[in-house]
Amino acid sequence: MQIPKITLKAARVNAHFTQKEAAKALNISVASLQNYESGKTTPDWTLVRQIEKLYNYPIDFIFLP
Repeated sequence: MQIPKITLKAARVNAHFTQKEAAKALNISVASLQNYESGKTTPDWTLVRQIEKLYNYPIDFIFLP
């Protein structure tokens, strides 16, 4: 059975963070977060784990292009 996944942006919005707030909490630029959300770049595993904790959403359920 396939587990449905949500986008990185949807996970952020569901966690009630703006891009600016999330970027600040993750210690990255808003431009970097925008690139991750649009699929232009992929976050490294350390950042992925930080995102998982910040958004309180298992990374297994977040689609990373």
